[in-house]
Amino acid sequence: MTYDGLIKDALAAHGLLLRGGFNFSVGEDAPPGPEGRPARAVLLVGQAGAEPWPHFLRWRQARPEIRENPLDSWSREVIGDVAGRFGARAVSPNDRPFLPFQQWAMRAEGLKPSPLGILMHPEYGLWHAYRGALLFDHEIPIRQAEKVIHLCDLCIGKPCLKACPANAYSPAGFDYAACLAHVRGAQGERCMTGGCLDRNACPHGLAYRYPAEVQAFHMAAFAPPA
Repeated sequence: MTYDGLIKDALAAHGLLLRGGFNFSVGEDAPPGPEGRPARAVLLVGQAGAEPWPHFLRWRQARPEIRENPLDSWSREVIGDVAGRFGARAVSPNDRPFLPFQQWAMRAEGLKPSPLGILMHPEYGLWHAYRGALLFDHEIPIRQAEKVIHLCDLCIGKPCLKACPANAYSPAGFDYAACLAHVRGAQGERCMTGGCLDRNACPHGLAYRYPAEVQAFHMAAFAPPA
């Protein structure tokens, strides 16, 4: 089994996926690797659909004391354990200072952003995420990302920009204040319990759509009580 195959198996035990990677160019502004020197390679870790959810729930039940950002805590613990097994340094999208995870993902998988800002995947649609990355002090044989069809370019109606009652998403960008005010208001219950209406309006990747329970969890994290 190849090196990345072993990592794939270690992540799969937690419902996570190895989502491509690349070697940093010489002189590129790379974050520190395990030994503190600029990393030479990065592998992205993420999910498709809600595969990690049951693993996360079991972990959460065993650690009821962790109340703040439990999904981030779970991701860091799991990916950190895998990193330790393979001599890597684990990093998270929420680490400060922020690392360019979206740019890394676009480079690793050849994806482009949707009108909602979420990267559009040709199979998963908008129902995927990146939970962390593994940084290495050495280069890794990594297959270069192939050019993929950007489904948003083929979408004429753009239903993802028409379902939100608050018109939070538009070609001008995301109106965070309008979204937050709506979901916290009297008309926002549908969004809070079933997820973002614009995201759910996208016709792609429906087999990977997060269950309502998962979407409600993420909405509660996005819009906690004021």
